[in-house]
Amino acid sequence: MESFSQVLFLLVFTSACVIKAQGVLLSTHFYQELCPLAEEIVRQHIEAEIYHDPNVAAQLLRLHFHDCFVMGCDASVLLDDVDGMLSEKNAVPNKNSLRGFEVIDRIKFALEIACPGIVSCADIVAIAARDSVVSRGGPSWEVFLGRKDSLKASFYEANRRIPAPNSTLETLIANFEDHGLDIVDLVSLSGAHTIGRSRCTSFKERLYNPPPFEAVWDERHYGFFHLLRSICPEEGHDNDLVPLDLKTPRRFDNFYYLNLLRGNALLNSDSQLVTTDTEFVVSDLVWQYALDQRLFFEHFTNSMIKMGNIGVLSEVEGEVRHNCRYTN
Repeated sequence: MESFSQVLFLLVFTSACVIKAQGVLLSTHFYQELCPLAEEIVRQHIEAEIYHDPNVAAQLLRLHFHDCFVMGCDASVLLDDVDGMLSEKNAVPNKNSLRGFEVIDRIKFALEIACPGIVSCADIVAIAARDSVVSRGGPSWEVFLGRKDSLKASFYEANRRIPAPNSTLETLIANFEDHGLDIVDLVSLSGAHTIGRSRCTSFKERLYNPPPFEAVWDERHYGFFHLLRSICPEEGHDNDLVPLDLKTPRRFDNFYYLNLLRGNALLNSDSQLVTTDTEFVVSDLVWQYALDQRLFFEHFTNSMIKMGNIGVLSEVEGEVRHNCRYTN
């Protein structure tokens, strides 16, 4: 537990747009002198990319999650296989699923022209996630910057620490706690599923071999599952994509929570938020966010800032890569 002086230090510096994460000072003005147009360059690229392909927004948001949940927010997820090091891209939660790498490459290329060796890949991923949410009508937040890039990746940790789409509520809570995140963070960050798509293979088991607890939900699930079965037959089509939110798939809003309450959760891990909460803490948050989009946005932005501080590396522990796919 942090001492009073540490808490006071954090509060004082947070109000001054600086925060201490893992002993590293991050600032919303980190590049003000070093590369003043850094965030503007990222924003312009994100707007252009999403104009051509709206699905990029969800891809970049998910990229930030998968980066931070493995060794921290250090751009380790961007590294390719090299010299016996297995890339996190090949881990089960990422292979043929995680996207957006080429977008980050193009942003990095532009920043290296504008200010060589200054802006880290980890910071680019964090900024891109925020701008992607904003581009889809979601909330904005100040991104604390100054992260360094990892010198390694962990294929093993990527397989172990990224929540699976069939996770139970207990597993999800334990996983988030292991990353320093609480139940509010779990429920609000799950709201990222208001945009994006999932492969049939991630939820097909629910359609053709539903868990016992879903027997009581059959009537509510019937129409929804019937539609999904028409898209994802029992054999084949594993990599076909289905929107996580069938109502407003390209809009960042609170319809994800309304869908949960209607029994229209695509992933088993999503359905867990409303079906197995014996103390009603989790389901109560789902109801609150379904009824109050502003509250969801407020909690989501706070949790994104909190998640963005996981495992931040210092100058000694990391570097600013010239190419996000390889260490210098």
